[in-house]
Amino acid sequence: MSKIQMQTPLVEMDGDEMTRVLWQQIKDELLSPFVELKTEYYDLGLPERDKTRDQITHDAARAIKKYGVGVKCATITPNVQRMSEYNLHEMWKSPNGTIRAALDGTVFRAPILVAGIKPAVKNWCAPITIARHAYGDVYKATELRVPQGKAELVFTDREGKKVRSAIYDFECGGVVTGQYNKDSSIASFARACFNYALATKQDLWFSTKDTIAKIYDGTFKEIFAKIFEEEYRAKFEEAGITYFYTLIDDAVARVIRSRGGFIWACKNYDGDVMSDMVSTAFGSLAMMTSVLVSPDGNYEYEAAHGTVTQHYYRHLKGETTSTNPIATIFAWTGALAKRGDLDGNAQLTAFAAALERASLAVIERGTMTKDLAALWENGTPNVLSCTEFIRAIREELEREQSA
Repeated sequence: MSKIQMQTPLVEMDGDEMTRVLWQQIKDELLSPFVELKTEYYDLGLPERDKTRDQITHDAARAIKKYGVGVKCATITPNVQRMSEYNLHEMWKSPNGTIRAALDGTVFRAPILVAGIKPAVKNWCAPITIARHAYGDVYKATELRVPQGKAELVFTDREGKKVRSAIYDFECGGVVTGQYNKDSSIASFARACFNYALATKQDLWFSTKDTIAKIYDGTFKEIFAKIFEEEYRAKFEEAGITYFYTLIDDAVARVIRSRGGFIWACKNYDGDVMSDMVSTAFGSLAMMTSVLVSPDGNYEYEAAHGTVTQHYYRHLKGETTSTNPIATIFAWTGALAKRGDLDGNAQLTAFAAALERASLAVIERGTMTKDLAALWENGTPNVLSCTEFIRAIREELEREQSA
C-alpha cells in the first residue's frame, strides 16, 4: 500500500525524557509506515535548548506562524534540580509559555473518553473542555528575591510620567513578582472561547477572582462581558447556548456538581491547574487532547502532561515501563487532521481519524497501559508495556486499513 503524501510540512517539536522515547516509537510504528511524513524538525529537548540559549524555541514558534500547524512533545521546564542535573547555563523558561506568548492563543483541552472507564466524579456524563488563556500572567512574570526594604510597582507612560504604588515594606527578606496581561490578548481569548462554544454548541463558563484582584481579574471579566453583549449574545441565543460568569471558587463547586458537557474558560494559571484536575477525574492525564489556537489561525497540538520522569529513569536502567502514549498519539492525529483540513488532503484527515479509532478500540477491548488498568471496570485488563501497547494499536490500525 502506498503511503499518504503531505503537501505542507508540520512543525515537529521534539521533547524530553520518556515522552521523547514515545515520540520516536509513535513515528516509527504508527505514522511513518502509513504517511510520508513531511515535517520541519525542531529539537526542544533541554540539552538543545541550553546549547542554543533557547533560541530554538523562538525559531519553532516562528515556524508555526509560517506553516500554520505544529505538533509538540512534552518538555522539561527546568527548576534548581534540573539546573545541576543538566548542567544548564540558565534556568530557561517554559517552552510552552514561550510558544504561547509568541502565538497569543487559547489552549483548549478536553478528556478522551473510552467505554469501560468512568469518571471519578460519577455525575459527569459528558466531557468538560478547559479553555486556557495562554498568554502572560505568572508564566511571563518577573520575579525578585529581596532583602529588607520597600517594594513598589512603577509604571512609566509614553510621555515619561510615572505612577507608583507601594507593594510592601519588607522587614525581612522576601519575594516579589510582577505579572501582566494585555487588553488585546484578553479580547482574543474571549472571542476564541465564544467562537469555540458556537462551533461545538456548548455552554461557556468563565471564572476569575475579581472580588480580590479587582483591577486585574476585573479587566478580564469586563472585556468578556462587553464582547459578549456587543458581538455574541444574539448568536448564543440563536444557537440555544448560554454564557455564564462566576468566581473561580464557585465555578469549582459547580463543576463538581455538574453533568459536564460545557466549556470552562480560565485564566492562564487556573487553566493549567484545572485541566489537570479535570483530566485526572475523567481517568488519566494521558487521556486528554490539547490544542493551542491563535487569533490568526495557527494551531499547536501537544500532550497535556509532563515528560514522565520516573518512567524515564527506569527506562535508562533497562527496565520495562507501561507509559500511556494516548495523549501524544492524539497530538499527532490532531495536527495531521488539521494539516489535512487546511490542505484539502482527505486521505491525511481520514488516516488521523482511523488512528484515533484504533487507539481507543484497543483499550475498549481491555488492552491498556498500567495507569488505565486501575480504572478499568469491564473485567480483568490486559496490561502491556508502552512498546507492546503501541504495537497493538498498529495491528488494529493495519486491520482497519486492510478491511
